[in-house]
Amino acid sequence: MSSFKQRIADILIERKLVTAAQLTQVQQEAEASGKPFVRVLIERGFVAEAALTEVLSKELSLPMISLAKYRIDPALAQLIPERMARKYLMIPMTKLGPRLTVAMADPMNIFAIDDLKTMTQLAIDPVLCSETEIRRVLENLYANQGLGLDGSTAPPAEGDDADENINTAVAMLLNETGDETAPVVKVINLMVSEAMRRRASDIHLEPMADAVRVRYRIDGRMVEAHKLPKPSQGSVLTRLKIMSGMDITEWRLPQDGRFKVRLDDREVDFRVSVLPLTHGGKVVLRLLDKANLSIGLDHLGFTPEAIEKFKDAVKRPFGMLLVTGPTGSGKSTTLYSVLNSLNQPQRNLITIEDPVEYQVEGITQIQVHTEIGLTFASGLRSLLRQSPDVVMIGEIRDFETADIAMKSSLTGQLVLSTLHTNDAPSAVTRLIDMGVEPFLISSSVSLVEAQRLVRKLCQKCRRPYTPSAEVLDKLALGAPPADATFFEASGCRQCNNTGYRGRMGIVEVFEMDDAIREMVIARAQSWEIKDHTIKAQGMSTLRQDGWMKAAAGLTSLEEVIAVTTEE
Repeated sequence: MSSFKQRIADILIERKLVTAAQLTQVQQEAEASGKPFVRVLIERGFVAEAALTEVLSKELSLPMISLAKYRIDPALAQLIPERMARKYLMIPMTKLGPRLTVAMADPMNIFAIDDLKTMTQLAIDPVLCSETEIRRVLENLYANQGLGLDGSTAPPAEGDDADENINTAVAMLLNETGDETAPVVKVINLMVSEAMRRRASDIHLEPMADAVRVRYRIDGRMVEAHKLPKPSQGSVLTRLKIMSGMDITEWRLPQDGRFKVRLDDREVDFRVSVLPLTHGGKVVLRLLDKANLSIGLDHLGFTPEAIEKFKDAVKRPFGMLLVTGPTGSGKSTTLYSVLNSLNQPQRNLITIEDPVEYQVEGITQIQVHTEIGLTFASGLRSLLRQSPDVVMIGEIRDFETADIAMKSSLTGQLVLSTLHTNDAPSAVTRLIDMGVEPFLISSSVSLVEAQRLVRKLCQKCRRPYTPSAEVLDKLALGAPPADATFFEASGCRQCNNTGYRGRMGIVEVFEMDDAIREMVIARAQSWEIKDHTIKAQGMSTLRQDGWMKAAAGLTSLEEVIAVTTEE
C-alpha cells in the first residue's frame, strides 16, 4: 500500500470511520478493478467524500478548497498538459512569482509534484480538493475542444468512418496516448455526432460482462451500433456523468441530468438517465431537438379535418385539451408544438412536468420533485396563483391532479395535458375511473386527441405492391379503393437498408359536443362514445388514418397493423 493510502487508512481507523475489514475489502477491490483506492472507498459508501476531504485536510495540515468558488484562468491551465492534469488529478490555481498553487486530490503524491516542478520550473504548493470537483473542472477546462458546455461539436462522422473513428478513439483511450484532445472526449463526441447524423432519438450504453454495448433508437427501433471494450467503461460513463452534472462517486442509485449540444445550426438538449445494473450503470441519453417544436401541427401527421378541430380548441380562452397515447407516441412534441404557437409576450404560459422535456425561452417551466413534496397536484395548485393564461400538465396521473386541472379549465385557463389510453374516447372513462365527476368532464374537456407514431417509407427505395388477403383481413377495413397504390419497404443506403426514414403521426380526434356530454354524464362506455363520434363527427380512427396514409404511399400497411389495436 502506498504511503498516501496507508496514511488515509491509519487516519480512518484512528477516527473509527471504517473498520479494518472494510479497508481490506476496499484494497482488494481497488487492486482488482484498477480504480483508485479513495474512489472505491467512497463508491462503497464507507465514508462520504466531503467528510474524507475535511478529515485529511486537518490531519495533513493542508488547506482545503472548493473549486466552485474559484474561476480557473484558462491561460494558467495551459501550464499543465491535459494528459498530466487528468492522470494526477490536479488543477493550477494561482501563480505568484516563482510559486504555483495546485489543487490536488492526492497532495501526498511526490512523483506528481516532482514531475510538475520539473516541467514548469516553479515551486509547487499543493492544496487539497475533492476528486469530484477536480474532475468536473477538468471537463470544463478541456472538453470545450469537443462537446462541452459551450455547445460546439466537431463535424459528424460520415458513413463507415464513424465506426473506425470511435474504435480508434477507444484504442487511444486504452493505450493512454498523449493526444491533445483526451480520447474519452473523442469517443463521446463521435458517438453523439453519429447519433445526431443518424437521426437517433436515444443513445443506450449498456454495460455487460465483457463489453459495453452501444445502441441507438432510430425511428422507434433499437439498432446496435458499437461494442466498447470493458476497460473503457469507467472513463466513458464517468465523462457522461460529469457532462450531465451528476455525482460521479454514486453508482448505487439512479441519477438524472442533462447537457446541451450545438451542431451547426441545431441545438439539441440531452436528457441523461443512469440506472445501476449488475455490471455497472446503464446510461441512456435522450435527444431533444428543439427544431421539432417549430414544425407546426400541419407537419405532425394531422388530417385537414383534425387540424381544424385542434386549432379551434387551441384558440379558445379556456377549456381542457387532452392528448393520449402510450409512452413514445409523440405526445410531448404535439403539446410543445401547441405551446410554441401560443408563446407570445402577451400570454403567461406555465408548465409542470416530470421531467421537463424541452427548455423553451418565454415559458415558465416547473420540474416535479416528489421527494420534497412538489407533486403535480401541489405544483398545479401553486402555479394557478401565478395568473396563467395557458397551463400544460405533463401527465394526469391521479384524481387530485385531474380535479384541480378540470376546475382550473372552467375558471379561465386553457389546460393542456396527456393521458395514457388506447384511443381518444377511452380518455373519458379513464378520468371517471380516477374518480372525477362526469359533470366536470363534460363541462371542462373541449377536445381529445389520440396518436401513434409510424415509420415513414423511404421515398427513394419504396416499391409498389399488392397487399395480401391476410394483411387486409388483419386491417378489417374492407377492400381498398380501386385507385389506391400501396408501397412496401425495400432498403437503400439513404435509409440504412431499413426501408424507412423518419416517422409521422396517425391520429384520431373528437370534440365534446352536446350528445357526448349527455353520454358522459350517463357514464356511457368508451365504445359507445366512439361509435357516436365516428357516425356524427366523421372521426377517423387510428387504424383508418393509418390506412389513408398507407394508401397515399407514406407508410406501409404492416407498420399500421403493428402500432394500432384491433378495432
